[in-house]
Parts: sequence; C-alpha cells; structure tokens
Amino acid sequence: MLFNSIEFLIFFCIVFVVYWFALKKSYTKQNIFILVASYIFYGWWDWRFLFLISLSTVTDYTIGIFMSQSTTQKSKKRFLWLSLMVNLGLLAIFKYYNFFVDNFVEAFGLLGIELNARTLSIILPVGISFYTFQTLSYTIDIYRGRIEPTKNFIAFATFISFFPQLVAGPIERATNLLPQFLKERNFTTNNAIDGLRQIIWGLFKKVVIADNCGVFVDDIFTNYADYSGGVVFLGAILFAFQLYGDFSGYSDIAIGVARILGFNLLQNFKFPYFTSNMSDFWGRWHISLSTWTNDYIFLPLNTALSKVSKKSIYTSLIITFLILGLWHGANWTYVVFGLIHGLTVAFEFLTRKQRNISKKKYSKIFSLGGWAITMFIWLLSLIFFRALSVDHAWGIISSVQLSNLFDFSSFSFSTDLIIVLVFIALLLAVEWKSRFYEHTLEKLELRLGPIPRRLTYYFLVFVILGFKGSEQNFIYFQF
Repeated sequence: MLFNSIEFLIFFCIVFVVYWFALKKSYTKQNIFILVASYIFYGWWDWRFLFLISLSTVTDYTIGIFMSQSTTQKSKKRFLWLSLMVNLGLLAIFKYYNFFVDNFVEAFGLLGIELNARTLSIILPVGISFYTFQTLSYTIDIYRGRIEPTKNFIAFATFISFFPQLVAGPIERATNLLPQFLKERNFTTNNAIDGLRQIIWGLFKKVVIADNCGVFVDDIFTNYADYSGGVVFLGAILFAFQLYGDFSGYSDIAIGVARILGFNLLQNFKFPYFTSNMSDFWGRWHISLSTWTNDYIFLPLNTALSKVSKKSIYTSLIITFLILGLWHGANWTYVVFGLIHGLTVAFEFLTRKQRNISKKKYSKIFSLGGWAITMFIWLLSLIFFRALSVDHAWGIISSVQLSNLFDFSSFSFSTDLIIVLVFIALLLAVEWKSRFYEHTLEKLELRLGPIPRRLTYYFLVFVILGFKGSEQNFIYFQF
C-alpha cells in the first residue's frame, strides 16, 4: 500500500474517523486499533511478512522484561545476545544469506576449488532493516539502563509496527515514540494542519520530483553507453534528486500522517543538499539511521578499539560506514558506497583543524568549494548506489570525461525534462528559504499572508495532480 495511492487515501480516512471519533475516549482502544491497522497496512504487500515482525516483537518484549528482572550484568548480557541473534539472524537470512553464499563460492572458485552451494529463493520482507534496528535499540537501551521495559504489550507492539514509519522510517527510538503510546492523545487543529502541510510537500517531492526524474534516470543508467558524458552526469544529478525526493518525501508523509494522529516522529532530513562537508551531510541525511549507527555501532566500536590504538576513530568511522552501506542492500555496490563515505568523513576528521583555519580566512569561497566537493563525492557514491554491479558503476563513471562533460548532443531535452528541471529549481528555492525550519512548509502562515498561503497550497495540489509521474514504489522499500 503506497502513500501515493488511492488505497492508502481510503485506508487513512477510515483510520482517521475511527481513531478520533469512535475511540477518542480510550488511548488503549486507539492503540489496539492502530496495531490492527498497522498489521493490515504491512500485510497488504504479503501477509507472510507478519510472522517475522510478530516474532521480533514478542522476542524483544519478553527479553526486555527478563533483562530488567536479571540480578547480574552477565545475565543481562545473555538476554541482549539472544535479542541480537534473533533479530540479526532473521535479517541475515532474509537479506544477506544468498549474498554471502555466492561470494563464499566465488572466493573458493578463485582458489580453484569448486563448491556447489545452494541459494534460497527468498522474498525480502518490506522494511525489515528499519523495524529490526528499531526493536534492537529498545533492548540495547534497556541493557544500558537508559530506559525501563514496558509491560504494556499492545503499546510495544504498536510502537514496533506503527504504520506511518514502519516500512521506510524514520527509525524511531523507544525513548521518543513508545511513551507516546502510553498516554492520552488529543486532536488539535494546529497539528492536523501542520501534518497536512508536510504531507503535501512530501507528495510533491515524491510524485512530481522523484517519479518524473526516475523515468530519465532509468533510461540513462541502463543505456549509458549510448550517451555522452554530459548526459550521464545529468543522469547522476537527476538520480540525486530522485532519491532525495523519494526518501525525504516518504519521511515527510510519514511524519505528517503521524502528526495528524497525535504523534511526533523524529526529523529524518534537514536540507542535506545545502551542506559544505560530508560529516554535516550525514547529520542531515537519513538522520535516524546516522544517529542509530553512531550510538549503537560507532561509539561502542571506537571505545573498544581505543584501548588498542589512539587513532581508532578513523578505523571506527570506516567500519561504521561500511556497515551503513551494507545495511542498504546485499551488493558490493553498497559496500563501495559506504567505503566512499567512510574514507571521506575520516579524512575530514583528520584535517578538521586545517579546514577550520581555512574557513576563517576564506569563509565564502571555502564554503562554496566545500559544497562543490561534497556534492561531487555524493554523486560519485550514488552511481555505485544506483548501479547493478561494481562493473556497471565503473562503466558509467568511465563514460564521463572532462572533454565530454558538457556534451549533450546525444540527448534531446524534451518538454517533460525541462518541466522536471523547473520543478527541481523550485524545490531548491523553497527549501533554501525554509532551511532554518524543521520542515519546508512549517510556519508558512508567518511567512506569507493568508491569500498567498492558500494559493501556495492550491498550486502544490494542482502540480501534484497535474504533473505526477508514473506511480512507482518508494526506493527505500527494498532496504
């Protein structure tokens, strides 16, 4: 069930009416209803996926209680390892089993040893990486003593399966979202209006920017050998906006839907294309994932390695980004994607003092140059992110040369493409003006008068309905 589909519109209207009108006097009944609705929403793709999310839910709910009742740290650690084994074991089987088996066989093949290993025909459950990280943060935080386990199973199950952010985030923490299921929620007009604003802007980014860019990206990346370097480079730029519009658009819609239901989700994007270094970029892009990997991978890893080496931070950064890259999918392209960012962030950390001195002397030039370098590295990494294989990525990269970087002779700039480029320019202009707010249309009433504000809404709705691209799955559903 896609956010940009008629089915979801009908589904959410039913949820809204029942939730706020029939069940408003009892948040427990609201939780039960949201849990059922979330399972319907998730099972819409494949009802068999419900078994996995139910298993993770029951496992970590039970482990959380047992962990709190443990009298020794050793006992707590055993329960934590059980949680890690179950959740990461399911993730490994359904997402990485074939990848590791195939590479294991290939590695032995290089040594002249032929193995006949079986791979499985496995359907990747939608959103498994997201809810696995979400439920793991719960048990890890209990182990660390940051939170107390809940004994309200319905609230916990709803926290894990909450349909707005279930399949593509934000990856929520129990410290933020779970307490909201344990108290009464009240409908407010301000929350509803603000939620609708974020939904409208999210739909604009998804159906107007991402889906329209996707048509050209698919053609250019598939047939890159037929195009000049300038066209291929344009394809990489269009993919950057496709990915941003698709993923941040999903997050906007998810946060907006949750806000209408009385919940506040974590901010997941903070205008990442306006940053001048990669470290800051990852503080603005997929914030819920980057903070998760920082808290649960980088910090403990760096603490452990610092006992061995004083320069452990560089190793820790690279390993963390390799894991972050592999989190996206079972392909070497994602490993290279993570490696590019790990090396870049490690280099930035290594040269931070020199860069700070240069920034003070040449602030504007330094910022502009930093932005250009950051965006170039981002585009380079996205070629690996989008490519089917490392060889495919190298083929795309090698087709772009300085001599043909501005050669567009092999490509026709159709009216559809020009319209897309105009909307991208509009996206950048509006988000630049909104970069100090939590989301793009926040507090629009303070920046515009009532008539311009309404015209803005009408214009966006008109554009969404009139210029939407062909309906496509959200890219991050596959992760």
